[in-house]
Amino acid sequence: MTAPTATEALPVVVIGAGPIGLAAAARLIEQGLEPLVLEAGPTAASAVREWAHVRLFSPWAEVVDPAAEKLLAPTGWVRPDGAAYPSGGDWATLYLQPLADALGDKVRTGATVTGVSRTGRDRVVDADREAQPFVVHLTHPDGTEERVLARAVVDASGTWGTPSPAGGSGLPALGEKAAADHISYRVPDLKGPAVRARYAGKRTAVIGSGASAFTALAYLADLATTDDGVGTHGVWVLRRGISGSTFGGGEADQLPARGALGLAAKAAVDNGHADAVTGFRTGAFERDGAGRLVLVAEDGRRLEAVDEVIVLTGFRPDLTFLNELRLGLDDRLQAPTGLAPLIDPNQHSCGTVYPHGHRELSHPEPGVFLVGMKSYGRAPTFLAMTGHEQVRSIAAALAGDAESADRVELTLPETGVCGGAGLFDAPATEQGDAGGCCGS
Repeated sequence: MTAPTATEALPVVVIGAGPIGLAAAARLIEQGLEPLVLEAGPTAASAVREWAHVRLFSPWAEVVDPAAEKLLAPTGWVRPDGAAYPSGGDWATLYLQPLADALGDKVRTGATVTGVSRTGRDRVVDADREAQPFVVHLTHPDGTEERVLARAVVDASGTWGTPSPAGGSGLPALGEKAAADHISYRVPDLKGPAVRARYAGKRTAVIGSGASAFTALAYLADLATTDDGVGTHGVWVLRRGISGSTFGGGEADQLPARGALGLAAKAAVDNGHADAVTGFRTGAFERDGAGRLVLVAEDGRRLEAVDEVIVLTGFRPDLTFLNELRLGLDDRLQAPTGLAPLIDPNQHSCGTVYPHGHRELSHPEPGVFLVGMKSYGRAPTFLAMTGHEQVRSIAAALAGDAESADRVELTLPETGVCGGAGLFDAPATEQGDAGGCCGS
């Protein structure tokens, strides 16, 4: 048995103490490797706590990593009912925080990663590159800086901090930044008095077509039926037309709670609590004489003024602090090139993803991996189970267990929405939900 090299003796730095980052740490420990989790927020699962009011559409059985559960067992932790659906708050307080506590000093909060590179090598230098450890620069809340050496880097920082704008061209719409006081990029928590007052009795545009938009429309519809919410009305702004797949998989979705979200959005429209505006690509935000917002499409159409706008057009990865690394990213999705074809929403919209692990997630820079939501770049429909399998494979690969790393087995529930994502303006007849594009 040979002694580890100086680089091999270093920890594996995991960026982000969210669900996949903490699962990565548990998997690394399982493989006999030392993790160091760096979390920018003040607590573990800081991003998850920001959507504590939103219920997951995956049950407890699918959002607890097996290695994490083993790590928690000696503490007396018992997994909640596997068939129950946690909220983000439940997930954070009943599982993720206990897991972070079990990891102890392997998790450091208030540590914002500002850059990652190879020691003594910028991205241009080839000489002896792969023999150099990674160097991770970070800052603390008091402004002090630090650098940490690592044998490998697993970026599980997610995409929560970089929501996509309302603009139909991928750029902020004209006037979008100036209208920031009446725009939210998150599903509102209408149980909070101040947030509730912001939307109660108001006309609110919801821009987006995914699960978050479904949730926001359902919340607004519920508010409209309460005594203090009379007059609440939603305007659902869609970039494409309405087809059989617009409201998700419905009863055909193998995750019933996910299917129910789309049905709730449909009910909001059918019951008159929201109007749907189709084929509308936002080009500008203007103000009317009363200071309310007027959405203007790229084709010149104008909507009736609204009081608030909720933009739920997805997220995109922050790659700025990885600029000195040699990443292999798809030029459209900003996902690893080996993974991108499997998740491209231009090709399909099923939740089923071909099993993948360290090979599909690798980059020209050996030893660096983007995992979790960040691995999907701009693609939607990520599930926690996918991330758990990603980090299991990566931990095995870093430990030198090639057989285990390559034995990637994952079956995800289908959405019931297939036949193409219909991202652009194809007629509804070409965006149908017949057939199955993805096999389990």
